[in-house]
Amino acid sequence: MTSISILGCGWYGLPLAKAFCEQGYVVNGSTTTSSKIEVLNSEGINPFVVDLNGSDVPAESDFFNCDLLVISIPPKLREGQHQHYLSKIKSLVNAIQTKSIKNIIFISSTGIYPEINGELSELSNIEPDTFSGKTLLSAENILRDAFAEKLTVIRFAGLVGPGRNPGRFFAGKENIANGQAPVNLIHLDDCVEITMAIASNSLYGYIINACAPHHPSKKEFYTEATANINLPLPHFKDELAQWKIIKCVKLKELLNYQFKVNDWANYLKSEVSKIL
Repeated sequence: MTSISILGCGWYGLPLAKAFCEQGYVVNGSTTTSSKIEVLNSEGINPFVVDLNGSDVPAESDFFNCDLLVISIPPKLREGQHQHYLSKIKSLVNAIQTKSIKNIIFISSTGIYPEINGELSELSNIEPDTFSGKTLLSAENILRDAFAEKLTVIRFAGLVGPGRNPGRFFAGKENIANGQAPVNLIHLDDCVEITMAIASNSLYGYIINACAPHHPSKKEFYTEATANINLPLPHFKDELAQWKIIKCVKLKELLNYQFKVNDWANYLKSEVSKIL
């Protein structure tokens, strides 16, 4: 593997691109606006403007001349946008099929999994119970039907890291439902490390969950996170309604991966120390 293209150099895609550059790979990065070209250039990333909002993806672009394509385009799903997102995925498939890309990684979400009041893994037979989950599963299936063993899907849990401080999420809110439900989260550093490990070990043809193994309650985690940044504390209902715990069977089986952030209490304490 010598060249990597990352479709979507945002909160996750840009740090990933920088990490691959540091490993000596030739990295192409896409943005939807020309204003971000200089940012990519300054990091040693070959910049491309790739707009997926039109009827066709520009397949002639050198962006798609790569050994590995990482697809990290946030669906931004709301009611009525289901078909728009899936149209983007289908158009992207058409563009990829004109090239000789060896492997593909598609970034999905553990939001696909329904709340079953139990544990779920990549081995679970699932039927999403939300509109966004159903759309993401449809996108996964479109890509898997097209690329089969060339494709690995990574399902990230809720994202935590720079610019996504969990203490702001519920600050000051009252009567928040389901306070005893376990959280399913992952830090940006692990998102990047896991993706790079999959690429370096050529692990394709899989669905892989990526979720930290620590699952404190919503009340415990978000109250502590909010207190750490001195915002008004949230108040949760002391109840356990629908919930799930995401397990990472394939990460253990294929990589024996050890999470960089594997205890959220320790993580929140370390974040406070950075502020003080």
